[in-house]
Amino acid sequence: MSSTLTSSSPARQAFLGGLLIAVIGAILFSAKAIVAKLMYRYHVDAVMVLTLRMIFAFPMFAAVAIWKARTEPALSRSDYLRIALLGLIGYYLSSFLDFLGLQYISAGLERLILFLTPSFVLLISFFFYKRKVGWIEWSALLVSYLGTALVLAHDIKTGGSNVPLGSLLVLGAAMTYALYLIFSGELVRRVGAIRLVAYAMCMSTVACLIQFFVLREPAALVQPFEVYQLSLINAVFCTVLPVFLTMIAVARIGAPTAAQAGLVGPVSTLFMGAVLLDEPITAIQLVGTALVLSGIYLLSRKKNLSLNPRR
Repeated sequence: MSSTLTSSSPARQAFLGGLLIAVIGAILFSAKAIVAKLMYRYHVDAVMVLTLRMIFAFPMFAAVAIWKARTEPALSRSDYLRIALLGLIGYYLSSFLDFLGLQYISAGLERLILFLTPSFVLLISFFFYKRKVGWIEWSALLVSYLGTALVLAHDIKTGGSNVPLGSLLVLGAAMTYALYLIFSGELVRRVGAIRLVAYAMCMSTVACLIQFFVLREPAALVQPFEVYQLSLINAVFCTVLPVFLTMIAVARIGAPTAAQAGLVGPVSTLFMGAVLLDEPITAIQLVGTALVLSGIYLLSRKKNLSLNPRR
């Protein structure tokens, strides 16, 4: 009896430690929306927010990419092409649509829409890959979409005419990231999650810089110090750090449990938005958030559902 308790105690401590890491990673990921909203107060747009985020994050991801390239087997040309495509879909286009949408909707609604990504993975798998979907999963989808619709209807009444546009843009971000998750499944197993993310982020940085210099003059990079400060926070604490924290958590407690810990994200965004952005918290928002989290929790219980770290 005592030996069982003794042997289980370190295992439980390791599990709780991994769970805490997953929760911290989810909160930091969610804070990205808050930081972007704060940057918009300095009259920058989504192009600038995304470009500065990737410029500051690039050295860290490049260092990991170089380390992996030197310590692991070389990849084929087709692998590099697939990683480049995934980087464009999952970390460039998805992030750009997300930041565009954040110009028009609240941080809380943005996080709820993004949390529908697993449901889009499920629907795409059902319609295009003929994956069987049980009644519990259909119920989870219905509950999640009902919760999002509830919050969306509330925000349309209180947030103005641009809320539908912003919601559609963030919905596009969720859908493109769902495509990234589906297409990256086999490649993650062969290449490794950390290596894939590092390479894809580097590709995304190149795309962001090309976009910036096509749409903006180089002088536009001159911004107030506060913009650089927020961009550094966005890159380090809302991008690089949560990526690796989530990887560590998945290794310690498994992807399904890490995904469930990620449910703290929308809740943390709601309260951070209230404290830092003066976004109101209403009963309808709380009910809608609870419905979305309940639906995604049910989906996350399915162990065969691919859930990679959120960008």
